[in-house]
Amino acid sequence: MADILIADDNRQIAAVLSDYLKQEGHTPHVAPDGLKALELFHEIQPEALLLDVMMPGLDGFAVCREIRKTSMVPIIMVTARGEDFERIMGLDTGADDYVVKPFSPGEVMARLRAVLRRAERPAQAADDLVIGNLRVSLADNRAFVNGQEVMLTRKEFELLGALAAHPGRVFTRDNLLTSIWGYDYFGDSRTVDSHIKRLRAKLEPHGPRGWQIGTVWGLGYRLVEAADEG
Repeated sequence: MADILIADDNRQIAAVLSDYLKQEGHTPHVAPDGLKALELFHEIQPEALLLDVMMPGLDGFAVCREIRKTSMVPIIMVTARGEDFERIMGLDTGADDYVVKPFSPGEVMARLRAVLRRAERPAQAADDLVIGNLRVSLADNRAFVNGQEVMLTRKEFELLGALAAHPGRVFTRDNLLTSIWGYDYFGDSRTVDSHIKRLRAKLEPHGPRGWQIGTVWGLGYRLVEAADEG
């Protein structure tokens, strides 16, 4: 059904994940280090990546950053147990999801199914959303501020699109988790916060906007016009 790249220097973990992928009809490809992962990525153009953080050569963060320069392919990061900074950094570098070692292969497959489903979702509409100098093109998943394109990951674009489609509406973190990550997402609200932080950082350098992604303390987020701030 799909070519899936596994980047992990632990042969046992890679073998187990490969077996589970085959059972679900996918074709696994295994890279034992970061450099080989990039080589295989460009060679096979997989539909998704299972990317370990700690690998020789290039670590998973470096691989993820490099891939995000040219591709929005779904990436699931594999992190060490208890290392919150790894999970947050993985999301900040553009990963779509993460799993924590030790993990259940069944959980990994469930997360993989979820990111593949989200990647296949068609655009909701062909119209542009325009708010001040912000233009969100739903037809081709692109965003512009002052006519300059802002390079966003898939999740960042989906967040911006949801907020821009309903200016002024407050979206709770649970609203956003459900609508963008799906009912079967295993993460928590920190995922939304991390993506919003990264989205703001990408939008802010593009000059005066007349709008902002505002935080509604204790609830969530909304996109507001300048006159509505506060």
